[in-house]
Formats: sequence, structure tokens, C-alpha cells
Amino acid sequence: MAKPDAQSAATTFAVAATAAAATYFLTKRHFENMMVTTRSEAYKRDRAESEIVKAERKAAKLPTGVKLENASPIDVYLWDLEQLGKYFKPEGDGIQNKMFALTREEDGDVKTDKEPGHHANYNKLIGKNECIVANIRRKPGDNEAVRAYVRAGPRAQLHFNPKTVNAAIVTCGGLCPGLNNVIREITRTLYFMYGIQGKVFGIVGGYKGFYDPKTPPIVLTPENVENIHHEGGTILGSSRGGFDMEKILDFIKSNNIRQLYVIGGDGTHRGAFKIHETCMEKGLHIAVAGIPKTIDNDVDYLDRSFGFITSVEAAQTAIRAAKVEASCNLPNGVGIVKLMGRSSGFIAAHATLGSGDVDLCLVPEVPIILEGPNGCLPHLWRRVKKNGYAVVVVAEGAGEELLGESTETDASGNKKLPQIGEFMKGAINEYFKKQGEEATVKQVHLLFSFIAVKKISCLLTLSVAFRCA
Repeated sequence: MAKPDAQSAATTFAVAATAAAATYFLTKRHFENMMVTTRSEAYKRDRAESEIVKAERKAAKLPTGVKLENASPIDVYLWDLEQLGKYFKPEGDGIQNKMFALTREEDGDVKTDKEPGHHANYNKLIGKNECIVANIRRKPGDNEAVRAYVRAGPRAQLHFNPKTVNAAIVTCGGLCPGLNNVIREITRTLYFMYGIQGKVFGIVGGYKGFYDPKTPPIVLTPENVENIHHEGGTILGSSRGGFDMEKILDFIKSNNIRQLYVIGGDGTHRGAFKIHETCMEKGLHIAVAGIPKTIDNDVDYLDRSFGFITSVEAAQTAIRAAKVEASCNLPNGVGIVKLMGRSSGFIAAHATLGSGDVDLCLVPEVPIILEGPNGCLPHLWRRVKKNGYAVVVVAEGAGEELLGESTETDASGNKKLPQIGEFMKGAINEYFKKQGEEATVKQVHLLFSFIAVKKISCLLTLSVAFRCA
């Protein structure tokens, strides 16, 4: 009789275990469904509350999101700009900035200009203290004072009377993508948006064009600049040096220039600042607006200088050529690409990131370490041993800590840079010899003239220029 009792107990245990397991899984599924329902209801409730809060904040003209406590700056310091209105009575005092859009109407068979006054529907005039905060990164408790910059753009009141404005535009220094775009947009904006009734002089051949009889100024009109943005270089020509303050002032005074637009780099802007200071000392009522012409992107207060993106794009061709040279030249091929940039490595760094083929990038901002555990040369050796070749990108201003700073300058006053490409070629060859092998090092130079013929839109930079003028 013991055997049947054991079978019955086993059966009972199996039934109980099955019931317990079923209860567990059913209960688990029940609570999972409850959690799903709870989360769904909470999500719907939060969405409904969020929509109510958004509507309330929109009505109160407040941003959406969670307000952070103790994350506001104590003070905002606006970077000051010299204002002509502080020293000279505005010629356009009381004249509203209507942002004219001049049109042409047919009067019988003759086309005539309509009088200024047709609004261009420009929907944003910048207020007096509108600014851009420099440091946009904040965290709770981070409440130190911050710097801010004057926001560029048209103002409600004009300083100069468009009826009496004569302007001049000059391009100096090396060529850069987009110069003709700048000349075109300045000319068209002065005529079409501000409705000036004076002339826009194009100074030919840099600063020397203010007084050199061999290169007299030309008068720029919307008609003769219409298609220049399709051409490379600058229709005004450019040169280095030729700065003669007295002769430049003679031209400004004899032609009653009210606005001078100077397009150039470091040396050119040093000259522009001297013109500004001299005009202020002599009581000449003139606005001097500097437009940074640099593919190097090394201007602190601009997000991006015109010509930079085009230069990075053009650099890809040189990098690809260096890769071909390095991979096809045996043994141990190394291709070196020297890119522009002077004392900044933006072109080299961005071109390297955009390429994906570069094994080593040298920029002026980072000191070069040749040997040792973190040295450039051991790194190149490893890359060549792994891939059979290597590609190096160097910014032209890199390596001054190794080669020393030059005391020589060019005609624009810019210091001459060390020959970093040649130096790296010699260093690589010497290092490979120490390892008992030979390297085949080829240099590829990105021609500045190639970049100069490419084009790019420059309207963002011009917004700053017109704000200054």
C-alpha cells in the first residue's frame, strides 16, 4: 500500500507546482500589464500638462523647458565699438532705415529708376544693445560674468544720409575665394537696399590704387558688378604694400568719401586702423569698415571667415594626391601636404578630419614632438610598417618651436614662416635611416592660386561690415 501513496503524493506535488508556476507567470504578466498601463497614463498626463505649460509660456513669451536655478550670469559685458555718432552729428539723424528695394519701370520705351521708398520687406532691424553672448555653455552654480558682442545687422536709424554718400572699396594682400562676391554685394546693397545717390569707387591694385595714375579707380554700379561673382580673384586687382597715408587721405577728401570698405588680412587691417585713427585725429567724418579676408579662419570674433570652407574643400585634392604618391612610391612611401593657415591650424585640422586618409597632422597650436613614446617619427614608422605608406598634413606655421621665429616680414608686414615641409621631409628620411631602412618622401603643395579661383557666398561677413559702416 505504500507504493500507491507515494505515486499519489508525487502527482499532488506536480499539480501544486504547476499551479504555482502558472500563478507566478500570470501574476507577473498582470503586474507587467499594470506597469505598462501606469507608464502610458503617466506619459499621457505629462504630455497634457506639458502642452498646458507650453501654451502658458508662449502666452508669456517665455521659452519652453525646465528653468535652471543659479545658472544665469551675474553680469553681461558688451564689447564696445567706437560709434561715429559719439563724435560727429549724424548726417542721417531722424532718417528711418527703410531698406529700400529699387526697381525699374518702363515709361513708354524708356526704363527709368523709381524713387527710393519701396520697402524690401526686411523683417528684422537690430536694437541698440542686442548682442551675442560669447560663452553659451552654462551649468548650475555657474554665474560668473560673461562677455557679449554687438549683433550685426541694419539699425532703425541711419547715421549717413544716403543722398550724399560716396563709398570706396579696396582689396589688398593675397587672393581669396569670394572677393568678387564681397565687392558685388557691397555695391548692390548700397544702391538697392540703402538707395545711395552718390558713387561707389573701386580702388584698383590695393592701397597704391588710391594715388597711382597707372591704376585709376573705377566707378562700380549694379550693372558692371552683376556677373563678377562667377569669376575668380578680384576685379579690382590686389597688391601688398603701397600704403601712403597722406595720399590716401587726399583721395578720400577730394572725392568726399563717407564709407571706406577695406578687404584684406592682417597687414591690410593694420592699415585700415591707421586710416581710421588719422581720420578721427583730423576730424574727418568717415566710417572705415574692415572685412576680414582670410582663408585661415583665424579671426577671434567671427564664426567663420569667407574662403575657409572652399580652402578646406580644395585641400582634399592635395591630400588625395599625396596618398597616391605615398602608396605608389616604394619603399616606405610618405606623402607630405603643406597647407595654408599661417599661425593657425584650422585648414589643416578640418581638411584632415574631412579626408580620413591622413596619418599625422601638425598645427601651430600644438608643439611638435619628434621622438620618444609620443613622437611623430615613431608614429609614422608604425603607420608605414602597418599600411605600407603614410600621409602627413602640416600647417605652414607649424614648427616654430623647433625652427625658430623669423624676423623677416613681407610687404604687408607679416612675418615669414619656417619651412616646415622641408624640415619634416629631412627628419623622416633621417629617422628611417636610423632604423636601417629607406623612406621615399614626396611633398605636395596646395597652390594658393588654385584656391583663389574658386567662389563662395559671403553675405554673413558682409552683415558685420554694413553694421560697422
